[in-house]
Amino acid sequence: MTGKTVACINSSGRQASSFIRVASAIGWHVRAQMRDRVGIIAEEVCSLPNVEVIEGSLEDESIVNTLFKNVQLAFINTTHWGDEVAIGCALANAAKKAGVQHYIYSSMPDHSLFGRGWRAIPLWSRKTLVENHIRHIGLPATFIYCGIYNNNFTSLNYPLFRMELKDDGSFEWQAPFASNEPLPWLDAEHDVGPAVLQIFIEGYRKWGGKRIPIAFEYLTPRQVCKAFSRGLLRPVKYIRGPIKIEVPVPAGYKENLEVLEETLGKKGAPYFGPDLEDNATKTALELWEGYRGMEEYAREVFPLEESANGLTWMNEDETPKREVELDFGTKGAF
Repeated sequence: MTGKTVACINSSGRQASSFIRVASAIGWHVRAQMRDRVGIIAEEVCSLPNVEVIEGSLEDESIVNTLFKNVQLAFINTTHWGDEVAIGCALANAAKKAGVQHYIYSSMPDHSLFGRGWRAIPLWSRKTLVENHIRHIGLPATFIYCGIYNNNFTSLNYPLFRMELKDDGSFEWQAPFASNEPLPWLDAEHDVGPAVLQIFIEGYRKWGGKRIPIAFEYLTPRQVCKAFSRGLLRPVKYIRGPIKIEVPVPAGYKENLEVLEETLGKKGAPYFGPDLEDNATKTALELWEGYRGMEEYAREVFPLEESANGLTWMNEDETPKREVELDFGTKGAF
């Protein structure tokens, strides 16, 4: 695999930047598209060795064609910037034309296809359409399905994964998921890259055409809160309830949240769908054993990300730490 050139898009995002870090570190040449160079992660990616940055929109046909020139491998995670399906199909067509040998696409399930009365989660089902196109044109590809990012949590007033800081220094997470229903988790920034790299190394012959769930832990919401509590040394409580939308969000994202609340929350559909749910962590751990778990994330990374967002709770009075030591031995404290 020495001397390989790999293409990535949306390279300041968590998935792509995670992969670019490890690919750059082992000496692969990375051709990295990003909309602009604004932001800490974008600046980091631009500073890495062996990385060639292509700046501009994927709606620009010339950028899409340039991306795959003399490229053997590609890791592609499309986003909702622009028409995701049209962009995803155009990327696949260009990769096929350029002769890319192994194309890893970050996909997601369309729950409406399982015949259980579940609605398709809009931002996920678009990826299914792109995946179907990739298969249709015969592009040699593998498909990963990422679990819920540990990195989604924030105490900022954002919907679904807000870890709300209370007046007494404790945290509270409200979400529509059943409190004792396991959900798949991963630290996208830390663990997507090594897993994708291993798929490339093991090759298309082993992984061609397969769908691979990437999740390193299955934790219930209550277990997530216990892990956060151990990591932060503060009480953390889970409340099952509707998604709070207290800040302006785009109409499309609001619809996505509403369907997600119904499909995964009220109806309890499995995150990956019933066909990928079994042994999901087994496959991921075969690819990468050095994952960062939820407790480690809460202890070592969450405060840093909060600080980067201008928050200061981690520097304040430590009284809640003494309280949580009493709660650990109390049944139902969380």
